[in-house]
Amino acid sequence: MLPIAAIDQMMQNSTPEQRQAGMEEWKNWQKTHASDVVEMGAPVGRNKRVTGSGVTDTRNEVGGYSIVQAESHDAAAKLFSDNPHFKIPGAYIDIMECTAM
Repeated sequence: MLPIAAIDQMMQNSTPEQRQAGMEEWKNWQKTHASDVVEMGAPVGRNKRVTGSGVTDTRNEVGGYSIVQAESHDAAAKLFSDNPHFKIPGAYIDIMECTAM
């Protein structure tokens, strides 16, 4: 994830070629971890928040998602240690465990 200000700054201060090069790094990371990646995911856009009072537009710091499989929560976190996302100042990745229903 990236703080909203970092996303805005990256979009303003990078060229389409730089953004494409960043996507290539993501693709290479995915190839390296292909056996663990269930779904590469995608960037996410604007949010709608639904409450008992209605629907509003909102913005959070979730920039995208990927789904991986691992033996443990810690093992899943370790998969991301070499992720190209960390080349962006202020970037972080939250690892959320999905529990079986």
